[in-house]
Amino acid sequence: MIAIERSPGSGWSGSPSAPAAERTVYRVAQEALTNVHKHAGDAETDVVVRYLPAGLEVVVHNRPVAASAGEVPGSGWGLVGLRERVELMGGTLEAGPRPDGFRVTARTPAA
Repeated sequence: MIAIERSPGSGWSGSPSAPAAERTVYRVAQEALTNVHKHAGDAETDVVVRYLPAGLEVVVHNRPVAASAGEVPGSGWGLVGLRERVELMGGTLEAGPRPDGFRVTARTPAA
């Protein structure tokens, strides 16, 4: 599922955020979905983008899988790099396993 939500009273009418914020949210979603593909295969995954009064939020959440994909190629720096990118904008990134799967949440300021 991919959903885009607007916070009530946000005054949103089109693109509420700076292009850099939107690009960062796009990159977070892209990397998180790449990780789902690498580590969870065809696990059911939700992507939600929220336009909030103070900025943007993206949540990528996949359900657990029965078996691990095992060793996968890659540098292993994807989430570290995303965290740095988001924090440079004054935002936050949380990523980790949960009882119902794995979740990546990023919030960036509007400007």
